[in-house]
Amino acid sequence: MKQIEKIKTGKNYAAVNVGKMNEIIEHELPMGPDVTIKGKVFVGQAVGATGSELSFQTLVPGQDSGFLHTHKTHEELYIILRGEGTYQVDSEKFPVSEGSVVRVSPDGRRALKNTGRENLTMLCIQYRANNFTEADSPMTDGNILGDPLNW
Repeated sequence: MKQIEKIKTGKNYAAVNVGKMNEIIEHELPMGPDVTIKGKVFVGQAVGATGSELSFQTLVPGQDSGFLHTHKTHEELYIILRGEGTYQVDSEKFPVSEGSVVRVSPDGRRALKNTGRENLTMLCIQYRANNFTEADSPMTDGNILGDPLNW
C-alpha cells in the first residue's frame, strides 16, 4: 500500500507527495472494519488544511464510486485529471473527462463511474458550503508583496 510522503513542514506550510497520478491506484483508504476503498487517499489532514479536505481517487475501467452519497454541510468540487467517465447527480447523468470540473451542493446525490478504457483519476475538494462571500474573492483577499523573489 502506497503512503503519503511528507516533504517538509514549517510555521506557515506543509508539503506532501501522494505519488505520480498513475500511482494513486496503489493507495488504500480504510473506511471501517469491513470496508477499504482501493485507489483513494485523503490529503487535507496530512497538510493541516483548516478550511477544506481534499482527496485523490483512481477508478479502473468499469469501476464506480461504489455508492451514492450526500453531505451534511460540505460542497464538493470534482476535478477530472485523467480518463473519462459518467457523473451522476440526483437523477442526471453526464459525461466527464480530463479537465472537467463538477461542483455538487451538499444535498446532491452523487456518484462517478469510469466508462473509459484507461484509469480515471480525479481530485475532490470538500469545503463548507455557502461560506465564501464577495470579500473572499482571490482578487480582494490576496496581497501582492513587494519582496523580491529569491530562488
